[in-house]
Amino acid sequence: QVQLVESGGGLVQAGGSLRLSCAASGRTLITYAMGWFRKAPGKEREFVAAISWTGVSTLYTDSVKGRFTITRDNAKNTVYLQMNSLKPEDTAVYYCAARQGGLRRSETDFGSWGQGTRVTVSS
Repeated sequence: QVQLVESGGGLVQAGGSLRLSCAASGRTLITYAMGWFRKAPGKEREFVAAISWTGVSTLYTDSVKGRFTITRDNAKNTVYLQMNSLKPEDTAVYYCAARQGGLRRSETDFGSWGQGTRVTVSS
């Protein structure tokens, strides 16, 4: 089992940027696809982005395409989510997740989860 710890959340004005980090321990992230999900107040948790274990392939939900970028550094066992042009509707708790195998969008396909980091975007 891989342990995941997110960091980098905070309060930012609309139009601003944040970079979230997800540090893994317990196992190397090589062979793990990684994903970011978010849960906004009163809403279900939703998929945001995912990246293959090689870093070559990525997936994004439509609402963040062109604004968010997911990357990974396997040497540091860390995954990042660069969030630019933030909007108030991006306000949520952001979760990092890991799965062995290929890219997926469904949270039920991810077996390891972090505790989340809160992002608040003010208008």
